[in-house]
Amino acid sequence: MKVWRWLMSLWFVGLVLVPVSIMGRFVVEKNSLRVTSPEKIRGTHDSAIGNFGIPQYGGSMAGNVLYPKDNKKGCKEFDDFGISFKSSPGALPTIVLLDRGSCFFALKVWNAQKAGASAVLVADDVEEPLITMDTPEEDGSSAKYVENITIPSALVGKSFAQKLKDAIIVGDMVNVNLDWREAVPHPDDRVEYELWTNSNDECGLKCDMLMQFVKDFKGAAQILDKGGYTQFTPHYITWYCPHAFTLSKQCKSQCINHGRYCAPDPEQDFSTGYDGKDVVVENLRQLCVFKVANETQKPWVWWDYVTDFQIRCPMKDNKYNKECANAVIKSLGLNIEKIEKCMGDPDADTDNPVLKEEQDAQIGKGSRGDVTILPTLVVNNRQYRGKLEKGAVLKAICSGFEETTEPTVCLSSDVETNECLTNNGGCWQDKAANITACKDTFRGRVCECPLVDGVQFKGDGYMTCEASGLGRCKINNGGCWHDTRNGHAFSACLVSNY
Repeated sequence: MKVWRWLMSLWFVGLVLVPVSIMGRFVVEKNSLRVTSPEKIRGTHDSAIGNFGIPQYGGSMAGNVLYPKDNKKGCKEFDDFGISFKSSPGALPTIVLLDRGSCFFALKVWNAQKAGASAVLVADDVEEPLITMDTPEEDGSSAKYVENITIPSALVGKSFAQKLKDAIIVGDMVNVNLDWREAVPHPDDRVEYELWTNSNDECGLKCDMLMQFVKDFKGAAQILDKGGYTQFTPHYITWYCPHAFTLSKQCKSQCINHGRYCAPDPEQDFSTGYDGKDVVVENLRQLCVFKVANETQKPWVWWDYVTDFQIRCPMKDNKYNKECANAVIKSLGLNIEKIEKCMGDPDADTDNPVLKEEQDAQIGKGSRGDVTILPTLVVNNRQYRGKLEKGAVLKAICSGFEETTEPTVCLSSDVETNECLTNNGGCWQDKAANITACKDTFRGRVCECPLVDGVQFKGDGYMTCEASGLGRCKINNGGCWHDTRNGHAFSACLVSNY
């Protein structure tokens, strides 16, 4: 399975670090795809959310499906074939259907995005259970486009995709609705989410992406946590060394507690730099920072420690060590002794309670599969699919709240849909006073009469909004006559108490 690619890259000179659960259970996260026309193929189908791009968690997208006559697999740029998927003003977004094969999933989506597609469906080429489309192995060429994919994508089954193709080929207009509103469940008024992360800062593009995300997301995460809207838990993956190799040089350098908890060598070179066991120890320290901070009712301090450690104690400066870590801990006012007691003895030939708990947590429970890939984000026990980027992740977390119960951070510019930029979203507006009822949210735009300078507007938000209350003359003089003469302002607006 593709999920084991990253694990298979952990082979070292005769040694492999073994995941906790060999017979792992990988869960494909799905969203609903509903065909609305033509009548003969109407119905609802599953599609598997891609592990890149930005799924519209909490929202939906209606669009017109196109299947290109040329470049059907999307492995080349559509400009070379004179093909554009850009929608005309007022038309439905274009959802491009492409065939699987010959190139990476992400490259297909990138080429379609550049040609103007709003979303991509990839038709499977074999009859099989849906799989998750993943990013390619990291290299310079793929990194240039993977991080810039912003449209959602999904894999659809071979037989269903053939029905879409047949309808398009005979000239039917195929309209579908992609729905991500139930991609994240919302069982209560609080969202629980966890991030499977790593303290290693020298593993290449994935480490760089992870560290950038933690820095960017820190502010929003702390607002959500402090307000009691979310419960966040960090996790760290470790592997164990096969018993026959516990005395080997490789295991001794990559593992602590006699081979029980291991991490790959940061440079994949046993003769230089830091060892895997250094990473395991720092991972353990970061877990204990969270536990001690949580005991003081300030779990959000974990974000401060992790971001400060990344900046102050990088491997490239040879500062990835206990001394630098303790300096960060001290600056944040955390109890070093409690953290060290939590960490225990890395040389002991016994289980470490904290890391043992982490290994147990890697095994999937309920609707969540095993965690085998770094980084992994889980929201309300559903594995997040898509780009690990502040706005995209915040949108996924916000979709875990029941509608109308979201905190104000979910209505911030980080997750707005920008629908108000076109025709004011179809909402009421007063151009003279530069006031609008249109508000972008992560679920889409809403038409809601605004509150301006303490004055509440009332109306339906679509056709009418009128200032109300004693302060309404402050807004465009209440629509009354006004003039300025000899430096004095005059207005016909008079507010009564009835």
